[in-house]
Amino acid sequence: MSQALLAAGLAVWALGAAVDLLAGAGRKAGRLAPYASGVVGGAAVCVSGVLAVTGAPRTVGLGTTLGVGETVVRIDALAGMFLTLTGALAVLVSASLVGWSAPEGRVRGRGTGAGYLLLLGSVVVVVVAGDAFTFLFAWESLTVALYVLTGVRRSGPGAGRPAWLTLAIGKVGGAALLVGFLLLAAQSKTFVFTGWAAVPAGGVRNAAFALLVAGFAAKVGIVPLQGWVPAGYPVAPGPTRAALAGVAVNAGFYGLWRVLGILGRPPVALAVVVLVAGGVTALVGIAFAAVQSNLSRVVAYSSVENAGIIVVGYGVALAGAAGGQGRLVALGLLAASLQVLAHAVAKTGLFASSAFFESDRGTDDLESLRGVGRTHRWSAVTFGVGSLTLAGLPPTIGFVSEWFILEALLQQFRLPGLEIRLAMAVAGALVALTAGVAALTFVRLLGLTVLGGGHGQPRPAAARPGPADVCARGGLAVLAVGCLGLAAVAPWVVRFVARGLAPIVAERTVAGALKSPWVLQPVYPDFSILSPSWLFVTMPIGFVAVGLAALALSRGGLFRVRRVPAWRSASAGVAGPDRYSSWGYASPARHVLGNILGTRRTVAAVDGSAGAAGTDGEPSGTAGGPHIEVRAEVVEPVETYLYEPLRRLVVGLAVAARRLQSGRLEAYVSYMLVALLALLALVAALH
Repeated sequence: MSQALLAAGLAVWALGAAVDLLAGAGRKAGRLAPYASGVVGGAAVCVSGVLAVTGAPRTVGLGTTLGVGETVVRIDALAGMFLTLTGALAVLVSASLVGWSAPEGRVRGRGTGAGYLLLLGSVVVVVVAGDAFTFLFAWESLTVALYVLTGVRRSGPGAGRPAWLTLAIGKVGGAALLVGFLLLAAQSKTFVFTGWAAVPAGGVRNAAFALLVAGFAAKVGIVPLQGWVPAGYPVAPGPTRAALAGVAVNAGFYGLWRVLGILGRPPVALAVVVLVAGGVTALVGIAFAAVQSNLSRVVAYSSVENAGIIVVGYGVALAGAAGGQGRLVALGLLAASLQVLAHAVAKTGLFASSAFFESDRGTDDLESLRGVGRTHRWSAVTFGVGSLTLAGLPPTIGFVSEWFILEALLQQFRLPGLEIRLAMAVAGALVALTAGVAALTFVRLLGLTVLGGGHGQPRPAAARPGPADVCARGGLAVLAVGCLGLAAVAPWVVRFVARGLAPIVAERTVAGALKSPWVLQPVYPDFSILSPSWLFVTMPIGFVAVGLAALALSRGGLFRVRRVPAWRSASAGVAGPDRYSSWGYASPARHVLGNILGTRRTVAAVDGSAGAAGTDGEPSGTAGGPHIEVRAEVVEPVETYLYEPLRRLVVGLAVAARRLQSGRLEAYVSYMLVALLALLALVAALH
């Protein structure tokens, strides 16, 4: 039953992609058909995943379908857990795309729907692949889908850079996976994953483990391979960004989980590197998110942050495996899996809802979107709940997952070895700092963008929604409810995740996180407890009690209207360039985190009579005479000091190769002679 539903879902997606490529977006039916197929196929995949988690594992041999080795499809509980998440998100993102693409002009030509459905199908095949060739085929198909979605709307010189960067980093990750797979296949004499567990411990196994982790890290956006995330996500069309951030990235996390289940105990050095890299990625991601002036880039950099937090949880599992601590493996994987779930649901909600903001306003500039909650109530609610989730605030699922991450990092005293204890301590400090900056970041988005004053814009009259609008609103509503509802039923979620992680760690060990039916603990008893379900009872009671106390103590003054002179720089009622802007709110972060952000400050004399523009693109507000203006510019260190030198090197090599290609015959013969002599010398040295 599970395999039949899975095949049906893939077939529906293939049909939808064919309709997009043949019919295009000229007619409304042609525009909506691919995303309607996304809803139907996603439902089939989700049900298939649930059946796989609750049932027995199944392996299907397809002979030599791909022409090399044995083609195997394996659907076990781990695959089922990721299929469930992929299918559910496919339904919700597709529903949002139905509403978003209905108006004429938002989707042009062909390729958007096909690229989106190719992404969904590739993730599904990655999850169920049981051999190296099937996995790599689907992995490269996913890279192609990402390239299509990040390049489908490009126009003009330089517009293709995000797509090429996405493709380049995808190929780097794919190359690392290919080499790692070949090392394991050479040792085990098979391309089937289950046979790799017999590879003996040693340098080859450790090298393959490190290569596979690096390859999957490139897809999820770990520093220094995160450059494609802030560049690629914002240029994808509409809610397809939600598929990139909430669905495609999970293929990388699934790969990390699967590698640990196959290879088992990793080298200690790898666990240390993963922990530190995850912590650094989290801090770098949220630091850059805090100072961006475009909504899509804020959310994209937040994806880098969440990838870092998830990888920290995975690092804890690696540390537990390296130290022979089965409970710590269970705790790390449980914490990371819950963070994957929280990030997937919340980030999908943010990108899906913000697509409507940007399309209707024609921009994603934070100041231009100010007060967007007045005109987009459904999207604003989803965006607000998703923001609270990613900030890790109760009573959302993000609070539960980050609590588990921090509790897992506090278990470093159970491990032998100073280096791994220090790595966990450093990662814990970085994650704690990240959580603080995340709250600052999302308060800015909620307070100054969604809920801020909207340039005096009147609230529009309610229009009768059409079927496409109802579909989109339903998808957004489910995403918002999911951020809260998953926390309310967190013990049930933990039970489901425990079943899903059974191929890696014993289900009973992961279920140790349940102290009682409604109380959670970090697997280890007598350490700490949390009841997310009870928060939905105690928090409303607390709010009501505080409100009644404030009303009583103020003697009715709580609702009294008071009129005072407005403070020139920040108070409500101050419009234009003198109000408190999103750029101004982020200025302290530019200064405090200047060492991470590479902040460059310049002071210049500006003629105010010309209405000079400030750093956020608005008038500086000091007209009538010359004044001093301080400008702050943020520099992305990885792009500036790694990508740009590599780009210059590659361009230089290409120029040299072109010069060589158009050279003389004598030069070619000389080069071949030198290469032959070098090769002979190398062979002689090896013998």
